[in-house]
Amino acid sequence: MSSHEFADNAQASRYELREGPQVLAFAQYALDGQRMQFTHTQVDAAHEGRGLGSELARHALGDARRRGLQVVPACPFIAEYMQRNPQDGQAA
Repeated sequence: MSSHEFADNAQASRYELREGPQVLAFAQYALDGQRMQFTHTQVDAAHEGRGLGSELARHALGDARRRGLQVVPACPFIAEYMQRNPQDGQAA
C-alpha cells in the first residue's frame, strides 16, 4: 500500500503524487470538454526509479475513466504506460 497522496490539482491542470507537502511527481493535462490530453509527466529527480510515475499514471487514468473522459496520451510516458497496462488505459 502506498503512503503517497494522489490529488487532482485542477487549478494547475495536473494530477499530483505527494508525500506531505512535497510534490513527488505530476502529470500535466489539458481538459477540453470530455477529452483529457496528458501533455507532460515528471518525477522529482530525487525520487526517480521508485515506480512513482507508474503509480501516478494508474491513478490519473483511473480518475479520467471514472469521470467518463476520453484520454489523449500526448505525453510519451502516459502513452507507453497505456500500452504496457491496457487494463488501466482503457478509454471511457
